[in-house]
Amino acid sequence: MRIRIGVILRALLLLTLLAVGPALPAASPDPERTAARVDLLLAEETFGTSAEGLQRFAPNADDTTLLRRVSLDLIGRVPTPQEVTLFALDPDPAKQFRLVNRLLDDHRFGQNWASYWRDVILYRRSEERALVSARAVDEYLAGEFNANRPWNEVASAFITATGDVRTDGSTALIMAQAGRPEDTVAEISRIFMGIQIQCAQCHDHPYDDWKREEFHQLAAFFPRVAVRPDRGKDIRTFVVVGNDLPVFRRRRNASNRFRGTPEHYMPDLANPEARGELMQPVLFATGQSLDNGVTDEQRRTALAGWITSADNEWFAKAYVNRMWSELVGEGFYEPVDDLGPDRDYTAPHTLAYLAQEFADSGFDVKWLMRTIMATDAYRRESRSRRDYGETAFTANRSQRLRADQLLNVLLAALDIDEGSLLRGNGTGRARGGPRAAFNLAFGYDPSERRDQVSGSITQALAMMNSTAINSAIRANRPGGLGNLLSEIDDDRTLVSELYLRSLAREPTTDELRTCLTCVRDAGRREEAFEDILWSLINSTEFLQRR
Repeated sequence: MRIRIGVILRALLLLTLLAVGPALPAASPDPERTAARVDLLLAEETFGTSAEGLQRFAPNADDTTLLRRVSLDLIGRVPTPQEVTLFALDPDPAKQFRLVNRLLDDHRFGQNWASYWRDVILYRRSEERALVSARAVDEYLAGEFNANRPWNEVASAFITATGDVRTDGSTALIMAQAGRPEDTVAEISRIFMGIQIQCAQCHDHPYDDWKREEFHQLAAFFPRVAVRPDRGKDIRTFVVVGNDLPVFRRRRNASNRFRGTPEHYMPDLANPEARGELMQPVLFATGQSLDNGVTDEQRRTALAGWITSADNEWFAKAYVNRMWSELVGEGFYEPVDDLGPDRDYTAPHTLAYLAQEFADSGFDVKWLMRTIMATDAYRRESRSRRDYGETAFTANRSQRLRADQLLNVLLAALDIDEGSLLRGNGTGRARGGPRAAFNLAFGYDPSERRDQVSGSITQALAMMNSTAINSAIRANRPGGLGNLLSEIDDDRTLVSELYLRSLAREPTTDELRTCLTCVRDAGRREEAFEDILWSLINSTEFLQRR
C-alpha cells in the first residue's frame, strides 16, 4: 500500500495517543481464549482434523479490509483516510484488538446497533403508527448499548415496558404490534428466542413440535396490556399500559386494544362466536407457568425472567446466532430468527459453546463482539454468498450495507451533512426527517437471509441519477470535491484521496492507471474527477461490507 507522506506525521501522533486500549471487564471470560476455542470447534465440525480440509478456509483479510470491516460493524462508518494510514503504519500485532476496544467505547457504537435493533423491532410491525416510536427506540438503545447494559436486562425492559411511545423506547415492540397479545408474544418469541411460534396460532405448528395450546398459553401473559392514544399533549402520541381492571371486549370490538381483557381465551375454531378456552400463562420453551388471575406486572415480570434466564438455552443462542451472522456473514441457523429443536443448523457444538460463554459473561454485549472479532472466522477474506452445497464458514461473507450505514458512508465520501444532501430531493420533509426517508428507500429487514437481500432498480437509479447526490458531487460546490481539487494539484494523490474517502483503501495499480487515463483524456480536470467520484459511490464495493 502506498503511504501519502503528507499524513504520516499526523498518523504517528495519533498512533502515540491511541497506543493504550481500554481495559476489558474483569468478570467476563477471556475473549481471545474463547475465540481460539471457537475456531478449533468450528474447524473440527467443518472439516474434522483433515489438513487438506483446513486448507479450504480462506486466508485472513489484509489490514485495510479488516479496518473497514471492523469500523462498519462497530460504528456503522468507514475509517477516515488518516485512520487508514495510521492502521497501516502500526506494527503492533495486537492492533486489531486495540481497534475493537477503542470503537466499542465510541458513542457511535450505540447508534449503529440501536438502528439495527430498531429495524428488527419495527420492520414486521402490524401497526403503522408505531413509526412514531422510532426516534425514541434509537435513543434508548444507543444509551443502553454504550453503557453495555446486559442483553437480558435490555430484553426484559422490552417485555415489561409501559409508558409514552414517543419518549420511552422500550415500548416500541409492544407498540409495533398495537398491544395485541397474539402478535406481541409472537414477536417476543421470534426476536428474543429466535423461535417462530406464530404458525401455531390457528393450528399445531406444521414444521416444529409446538402445539396450538402452547401459543395461546404464551399469549396468556399479555391480555391486560393495552395501547391507548393520548391526545392530552401538544403532539399526538400513544401509551402502553398494563391494566389490572380491564373488561372483556365485545366481539364487534375484538381488535380494540385500548383496555385489554382480564384473561386470554383460545378461540374455538368450530364456533368463532364462543368465548373459547381459558388459557393459563405457560412459557412453552421451559414449561414454567403462573396461575390465572395474577396481575399484569406479575405476568410480564415472570415471563421476562424466564425468557432471559441462563437456563433457557434459546435466549443466548438467538442473540449469539444473530451477532455471528452479522459479523461473519452467515448464521449457524438461517434465517437468524428461525431456531428450534426441530431445525437443522451448522456447527451445533460451536454455537452451544459460544452461547454458554455468552451467558457466563452475564450476557455482556461488548464481550461477545470482542470475542467474535477475535476469531479467524471473522478475520478471513470475504467471499460472495455461498451456494447451498458449499461448506459454511470457510470465509467471511459480504453483505449489503444497512440503510443507516450506507447513508453514513455516502455522507463521508461526499463531505456533506444529511440535511443538505437529502433536502434537494424533497425527502427532508418526510415524517421522521431525512434519515428516515433514506431508510424508507434503502432499508431492509435485518432478520431476512442476506442472500435474499438485494438492491432494487429504484435504489440504483436513486444513487446514479439523484439530483441531490449529483449536486453534492459537483466540483463547483463549496466543500467536498471542490475543496480537494483546489488543495491537491497532483492527480495521483487526488485519486488516492477519493479512494480512501469512498472505499477506505488505496487504488490498485490498474485502478490508478484507469483513473489517470480518464483525467488525461477528459476535457476538464473537474469533470474527470466528478466522474471518478460518481463511479466510486456507485460501485458494488461501496454498497457492501466485505
